[in-house]
Amino acid sequence: MFELDYRLKNDCVDIGCLMLSRILLMKDANYPWLILVPQREGISEVFQLDEDDQEQLIWESSFVAERLMKTYDGDKMNIAALGNVVPQLHIHHVLRKKTDAAWPNPVWGAVPPKAYTRQALAARLDQLQRAFETSLFKPSDPRKALENH
Repeated sequence: MFELDYRLKNDCVDIGCLMLSRILLMKDANYPWLILVPQREGISEVFQLDEDDQEQLIWESSFVAERLMKTYDGDKMNIAALGNVVPQLHIHHVLRKKTDAAWPNPVWGAVPPKAYTRQALAARLDQLQRAFETSLFKPSDPRKALENH
């Protein structure tokens, strides 16, 4: 049975899910930063998914990247699957702007994470849930995210 890694639970807010993946918001207000986690048990690499899931993951990644770029008018979309610390397969989608805190360097360790205020988190969740609004997206209850903030 699929269970989200405890580090992703602690570092992120659950936004909702697509057909294959959970969509998580990284708790770092420096960047619009989402993480896709395919809901498959024991998977640490993309090649471990069956062909249908691989195709679905590529579609979902492209969907998330495009919606992030349109919503936040980014200069670059960084997409990465590292997994050195959290082995569960998860794909980072970090919208980059030339004016962001780490530009042009990678975001990891460039500046300390910036916590969302309750108001900023509510606004970000609303923006993202509207951006992903399709019959394929099932949003999480934003009240839960705000209760745990």
